[in-house]
Amino acid sequence: MRIMHQVVTFDAADLAAESRFWAGVLGGEVDDDGDWHMVLVDGAPRIGVQLAPDHVPPEWPDGPTKQQIHLDLWVEDFAEAHEQVMALGATVLKPAAGTTSGDDFQVYADPAGHPFCLCWLVPR
Repeated sequence: MRIMHQVVTFDAADLAAESRFWAGVLGGEVDDDGDWHMVLVDGAPRIGVQLAPDHVPPEWPDGPTKQQIHLDLWVEDFAEAHEQVMALGATVLKPAAGTTSGDDFQVYADPAGHPFCLCWLVPR
């Protein structure tokens, strides 16, 4: 079996907001096909967004609607990445622990409420 592309797909009630968010985070563009959007980066599919009018955002971490999937995005410059995702519509769910060595992460929600993490190595 040869897999041509690996794509994570998010459900969202607001396709435009969700697909614009991930296109902005990944530096891509949105291919709008009605009830389905594909975020393309350098012409290759990276993230899908499908219309789910009754989508209920997960309530991270322990709400009645649990998270079902999340992305860990490892970044070189956390401050820059944080500003970018916030400008695109993310919300902080859990601030970074402030680890002084190793790695650290901060938990966010995208516009549809899906959790994701910005992760980075803490400089020594």
